[in-house]
Amino acid sequence: MGCLCSGVELPIRSQDICEQGRKMMEYFAGLDVSLRSCALCIVDGKGKVMLERELPCEVEDIAACLTALPYSIDRIGFEAGTMSQHLFFGLTGAGFDTVCMEARQVNAALSAMRNKTDRNDARGIAQVLRTGWFSPVHMKSREAHGVRALLSTRKALLKKTMDLANEVRGLLRIFGIRLPKTVKHGSFDGIVRPLIELDEVLIHALVPLLDARLAWYQSFLELDRRVKCAATKDKVCMRMMTVPGVGPIAALTFKSAVDDPSRFRRSRTVAAHFGLTPRRYQSGEADNPGRISKAGDRDVRATLYAAANALLMRTIAGSQIKTWGMRRIRTKGRRRAVVAVARKLAVVLHRIWTDGTEFRPVKVEGMA
Repeated sequence: MGCLCSGVELPIRSQDICEQGRKMMEYFAGLDVSLRSCALCIVDGKGKVMLERELPCEVEDIAACLTALPYSIDRIGFEAGTMSQHLFFGLTGAGFDTVCMEARQVNAALSAMRNKTDRNDARGIAQVLRTGWFSPVHMKSREAHGVRALLSTRKALLKKTMDLANEVRGLLRIFGIRLPKTVKHGSFDGIVRPLIELDEVLIHALVPLLDARLAWYQSFLELDRRVKCAATKDKVCMRMMTVPGVGPIAALTFKSAVDDPSRFRRSRTVAAHFGLTPRRYQSGEADNPGRISKAGDRDVRATLYAAANALLMRTIAGSQIKTWGMRRIRTKGRRRAVVAVARKLAVVLHRIWTDGTEFRPVKVEGMA
């Protein structure tokens, strides 16, 4: 074998061919991530396993292992999880092409394996990465995760406050004391303490519980104040709150979940992304539309549902969305109507964010 160069045939060594092929070959690294360790598997473009190793789940250790290899890694992939944010930005900052894959698709691919181990999962993730049969997951910014953390802690404190209040209710029933059905969180302590102040047994048992509940509630009020302050300082949230039924919680939840509105080409796909569109099963002559898919962020879906319910049942001001929703209530029922309005709210909020406009309750002449 040879090549022609200036009319002279030069021999090509087999070692040179191997080096050229090695340079042209692609290599993919799959990571099966757990809390403290991760399984690494590297495959080439033909699917041959080149390396398998267990490493600590730290960016420095993974980057050092991949950098020490005699060949360069074209892409690193792992499924979405709690450690995705840390690994994605860490490995991307180290100069690697990193992809976070949708967990449902990876799980469906790995379910075909006979034995489930971390080593086999890493090998399957590497093969999925090599074939390209996956959907990349958008990694949210640090600011978006900060807002979500604020909302999550507020929700957790409210839940703990309600749990302690229900515990007090149940203990008082044993002694024949029945509280009213609806008691506001702020007045709960003032109603319960006078009822137990004459009973030494109740004072000894319930006062520490009431003190703990009051501390939880005061912390909740502080976080609620921070959430409202963050919403009022954000111009996008202020425009979103012009929609009837949408408050600071709904605006911040939607904005932090979307993070980047440009990743949705059409506003209609936002509702499908958060699981507010019906799922469908079609095969042959069967075509069965079902209930909503409930895919995506559960908190966003619940918040949009609450905003839609407030728009239909509590808001006095009229709008085209409310009129349309009330017609749906008469024809399809209340629950389906609220879901349909929540789907419209997702579309409207994304369009308001993209266009930089505010909500218009009445259709403008000449606009669809």
